[in-house]
Amino acid sequence: MLRSSICLGLVALILAGCAQAVPAPAASPTPPAAEPRGLTVMTHDSFTASESVVAQFESAHNARVQFLKAGDTGAALNKAILSKGNPLADVFYGVDNTFLSRALDEDIFDPYDSPALAGVPEAFLLDAKRRALPVDYGDVCPNYDKAYFEQRSLPPPQNLEDLLKPEYKGMLVVENPATSSPGLAFLLATLGHFGEAGYLEYWEGLVANQVLVVNDWETAYYTEFSLHGGAHPVVISYGSSPPAEVIFAETPLDEAPSAVITAGGSCFRQIEFVGILKGTANRDLADAWVDFMLSPAFQEDLPLQMFVFPVNPSAGLPEQFSRFYTIPEETSQVSPELISANREAWIRAWTETVLR
Repeated sequence: MLRSSICLGLVALILAGCAQAVPAPAASPTPPAAEPRGLTVMTHDSFTASESVVAQFESAHNARVQFLKAGDTGAALNKAILSKGNPLADVFYGVDNTFLSRALDEDIFDPYDSPALAGVPEAFLLDAKRRALPVDYGDVCPNYDKAYFEQRSLPPPQNLEDLLKPEYKGMLVVENPATSSPGLAFLLATLGHFGEAGYLEYWEGLVANQVLVVNDWETAYYTEFSLHGGAHPVVISYGSSPPAEVIFAETPLDEAPSAVITAGGSCFRQIEFVGILKGTANRDLADAWVDFMLSPAFQEDLPLQMFVFPVNPSAGLPEQFSRFYTIPEETSQVSPELISANREAWIRAWTETVLR
């Protein structure tokens, strides 16, 4: 009996030793984090967004967003059309209502009825098939230098018709609609206000009143506009130019040095759209980016980045915009379909009338 107990004890010791000798299984290694997916967004050259805002999307979707700047709106749209079927990007932002019908006719976008469109005013939803979704808007209007008119005790012009009066002779500088987006927008403002039967007669009147035509907005605003040292106190610019003057002033200002002529259809409203390019390999991520562009986080970033208004009414506005921006009660209306069908003919007719 004693021998059996000893044997059993030895067996137990041997087994315990063996158990100690067997190494514990190694812990499973932590799987490596998935590489961020890439998303390419084609834009016009004027696009900008805060890095911190874009980072919110990247973090939420484990993505890296690359912005492909492709020229002005017309040039960027041409690139999107020429690469149709094998797109250079996943998403295209920046086509506006002056080029919208061309983009839709070329069938470059996949439809996407984003839930983020809920609450966006119907006036911005120009594509019923939801191929192009509105993101922002802004007004192109005549701007004037307030001090110029105050110093001369001359009331500033109040509408398009006033710009034909002799007391404003030689005061207006405009951009060529063949080479400038605001120039084209102002041409459309005159078309919407005077109609096809009367817009050229109006431009003949401007020529007689010594309107100056330049090729681009930068030249018009920063070289010819009297606010920046030029000789012309009225310039075709944006409704957001007065708040921009306040925001970027070297010396703090209590009021904007410029103002906007908004009465009687003096302005044309530009609406910018985003669309998912056909052929993208990242459709789910592209959908998410469109939703993000319509979210309050992105929409509230727009005013101080590109000086445009958000289409999402729940997005708050910076105080400078609320205080210094004048929203037109009415804007000149020209449908995207009419623009698409007649844009080049209208520009040719304008060129023959104004630059002959």
